[in-house]
Amino acid sequence: MPTVNVDKEELYAILGKEYTTDEFRELCFEFGIELEEDTSVKEMMTKERGSDKAEGLSDRPLLKIDIPANRYDLLCIEGISRALNIFLGKAEVPTYKMTSPSSLIQIVNHSSTGQIRPFVVGAVLRNITFTQSRYESFIDLQDKLHNNLCRKRTLVAIGTHDLDTIQSPFNYEALPPKDIVFTPLNQKKELDGKALMEFYEADRHISKFLPIIRDSPVYPVIFDAQRRVCSLPPIINGDHSKISVNTRNVFIECTATDLTKAKTVVNIIVAMFSQYCDEPFTIEPVEIVNADGTRERYPQMEPRTLDAKVDYINSAAGVQLTSAQVIGHLARMSLPATEKTPGVLEVVIPATRSDVLHACDVMEDVAIAYGFNNLAKTLPQSSTVGAPLPINKLTDFMRRELALGGWDEVLSLILCSHDENFAHLHRKDPGAYAVQLANPKTAEYQVVRTSLLPGLLKTVAQNRKYALPLKLFEVQDVAFIDESMERRSRNQRNVASVYVNKTSGFEIVHGLLDRLMAMLNVPLVSHSAMSTLSGPFYAINAINNETYFPGRAASIYYCCPGKSGSSAELIGSFGILHPDVLKNFDIDYVATALEFNLEPFL
Repeated sequence: MPTVNVDKEELYAILGKEYTTDEFRELCFEFGIELEEDTSVKEMMTKERGSDKAEGLSDRPLLKIDIPANRYDLLCIEGISRALNIFLGKAEVPTYKMTSPSSLIQIVNHSSTGQIRPFVVGAVLRNITFTQSRYESFIDLQDKLHNNLCRKRTLVAIGTHDLDTIQSPFNYEALPPKDIVFTPLNQKKELDGKALMEFYEADRHISKFLPIIRDSPVYPVIFDAQRRVCSLPPIINGDHSKISVNTRNVFIECTATDLTKAKTVVNIIVAMFSQYCDEPFTIEPVEIVNADGTRERYPQMEPRTLDAKVDYINSAAGVQLTSAQVIGHLARMSLPATEKTPGVLEVVIPATRSDVLHACDVMEDVAIAYGFNNLAKTLPQSSTVGAPLPINKLTDFMRRELALGGWDEVLSLILCSHDENFAHLHRKDPGAYAVQLANPKTAEYQVVRTSLLPGLLKTVAQNRKYALPLKLFEVQDVAFIDESMERRSRNQRNVASVYVNKTSGFEIVHGLLDRLMAMLNVPLVSHSAMSTLSGPFYAINAINNETYFPGRAASIYYCCPGKSGSSAELIGSFGILHPDVLKNFDIDYVATALEFNLEPFL
């Protein structure tokens, strides 16, 4: 949960009441947030102990408030005070007005940006009046959004500029680092893109963002009409257009790899700070001219609607409220609503409430406004007996048998690199097979594993100092793309083991397979007899598989009447791993592996 520091005196002035710490803590609880600390209490206790000032405390008392991670509209004092005033019935949900200037500010999005950060949105706050506290809150909100919704600037990067120092139209391009030359924020010397990366390597704050674009052949950059660099997203803005307390017109641009999040970010910023414009809650749109000629205007502040049934809200929250009562509670949570038809409400979702996606979110806000402590305690209408899922029960059975056999369990990460999952095992990626991450943090976490072997072999490589033999196993999920499933992917529970020694130990792994099948009461039959039997049975057959040493591998077939039909299905394989596979994982000894799908045995 993000923690927002707000000035205590300023917040209480906006709320129109001086609260004690306990009173404000209770108000926060009723609204669904949490007061973590009141620094004035800590400072008072410090003075009582004889010190003039508590170390690290502000000159003015602060309230440290924990905010739910999905409430981006509460990440600044403007959002918190506005939401609390509406909750207390002292204010109404503001209506945001889009101005219609004779000449729109434009950002031309060039096709080259598709190589790195393809999206850009923008907005303008005209005739805004900053004070020092408002300015600091404006900067702090950007930092909070960068660390939360923007995922450390990987998804969205925010740039804010003094519009009076630059000229429209702006151009959003992607150029080689050497072609981008400008003076970075708060610096005096011009740097090109490559030199800038070297310059900020030692900067504790900025260096963590450099890897986002450093290895790309092109860097994203925004120019104004005179080819002055406004920003090099997601690293740093130009010094020429920096904003200050005296800035009157703020140009906001957000570049992104996720357009939805970019729109949410710009909506939050303008919604929070448009109240300081000469005409409160007015916003000037920015026109985006895309490479294909299409034009769009941002921000898109129009509210959306969502239908919610009163019966559903009552049953889910455990209350008995009329439509009028539900509407009243929603109004306190900044969600105006009207009764569309008897028992069905049309809820208006402001642009700032991107967290409301379903009727269950509406129900949650009704429960918050009603008061969690006011919900009646009732006994369940039915009694149930807990029991493990069949797959988990079977998994625990297999773990126990493997452990009793002297094998050590491994719990490896479900994410691995693409090479570890395919190339290192001498397997080809057939495409539309492994679930891939859209924005992997590092090259180690690119895909969801389709085999347990990479994790086992990496564990062996990290434990080579231990005495041989190493007998490791894992019973866990792998995942595959499956377009027939609702989530377009499916999990599969696999069993895998690796035996590492100076000799292959093929017979040990084969014996382990026979033992596990015996405990599952599944007999072994010859491969040639499979077609004449109805099961249940399992069979093995010699195969040539590039993962294994030639002539030292076998496939595993399983047949069970009523589940796999009359034919046996391939469920796994085992064999002596190929020397090149072992070399890929830095293993110097001989290893034999076994892996098969456990789910057909349910």
